[in-house]
Amino acid sequence: MIHFDSVNKIYAKEVVALHDLNFRIDAGEFVSIVGRSGAGKSTLIRLLIREEIPTSGVVYIEGLNIATIRSSDIPYLRRKIGVVFQDIKLLQTRTAFENVAFAMEAAGVPQNVINEEVPELLELVGLGAKLEAFPDELSGGEKQRVAIARALAHHPLLLLADEPTGNLDEVNAMEILSVLKKINDLGTTVVLATHARGDCRVRRADSQ
Repeated sequence: MIHFDSVNKIYAKEVVALHDLNFRIDAGEFVSIVGRSGAGKSTLIRLLIREEIPTSGVVYIEGLNIATIRSSDIPYLRRKIGVVFQDIKLLQTRTAFENVAFAMEAAGVPQNVINEEVPELLELVGLGAKLEAFPDELSGGEKQRVAIARALAHHPLLLLADEPTGNLDEVNAMEILSVLKKINDLGTTVVLATHARGDCRVRRADSQ
């Protein structure tokens, strides 16, 4: 599904973010990318969603060299990809339901489909009873779960999670990892970028 072929990313003043990166991720895998801050994890995520292009080398998604696609086709690529960031950025004046629905409304999804699918998505992430809660009524972990539900609104083939547990305590972090595992078990490819090696140990333990 994903193939990085000799990928390098160099910014101004010869700042090397990625050097000769080669790997493959198959559909349905759960892959953790672990590294300290500044190691290039977020750059990798930005390459996958085509916010950046490699300085050299090729990034393929489903066999497509994403650096060569037309600008008009980038939104279609991104509809296949859900993204969850450490900075959650929920709409503060909208409920959990409305935050997830907003992403679907922007894509022109019919209201009857929104009314049916949003509760299902919130139930999937363990927030079936919090549809009408506003962000300031939710814990940090609950807010992140709303963000995950929002990222799933377009039924992506790939979910990218960039430091989703970075601002959470251990209990809430474990809950987020459990949600990501559940999503992966349902068939979505998950790529988790994290500085916390414990996030990877949780995944391995769950997989045994």
